[in-house]
Amino acid sequence: MTLAIALHFEQINTLDLSPAQTAIENLLQAGTIATHEQQLRFEIDYPREPDDPRELSEIPEIRLWFIRLDAQYPWLPFLLDWTGELARYTAMLVPHQFSAKEGIQYNPEALEIFLMHKIFILHDWMQQQGIPSRSRLKSIGQMFGYDLEDTFFEMF
Repeated sequence: MTLAIALHFEQINTLDLSPAQTAIENLLQAGTIATHEQQLRFEIDYPREPDDPRELSEIPEIRLWFIRLDAQYPWLPFLLDWTGELARYTAMLVPHQFSAKEGIQYNPEALEIFLMHKIFILHDWMQQQGIPSRSRLKSIGQMFGYDLEDTFFEMF
C-alpha cells in the first residue's frame, strides 16, 4: 500500500517537515517501518508560472525542504518508491541536469558520494532494525548504475 505525503507551498517555503514527520513517526512508533519499504511518495503542490520550464528538483525552495528532510531521516531512501520517487529524491540532493533525450543526468562524482553515503547510513540503520541489507543495498546501487561487490560489504 502506497503511503503518499502531500506537500504544499506554505509547508515547503517555511521548511515545515510536519507532514513527513507525522507519517514517518507513526510508522516508527507502530513498529511497521519494515513493512512500508519502497512505498513512500510525495505529492508536491507548488504553483509555478505557466512558462516556468523548471522541474521540481530545480526549484531552490523545494530542494531546501528535501535537504532538511534528509538531515532528519537520512535512511529515508528505504521507504521511497523506487519507481520514480527515489530518482526524484536523489535529484533534490545531487547536482544534475535534464536532457530531453536521456532524462536526468546526475553529476557523476556527486552521485557516487551521495550513493556511498546512503549505503553506509542504510547499512547501519537496517542492521539496527533487524532488516537484511546486502541485497537491498546492492539493488539501490544498481538503480544508479553501480555494481557493489560482496567484498565491498565485508569491509564494514
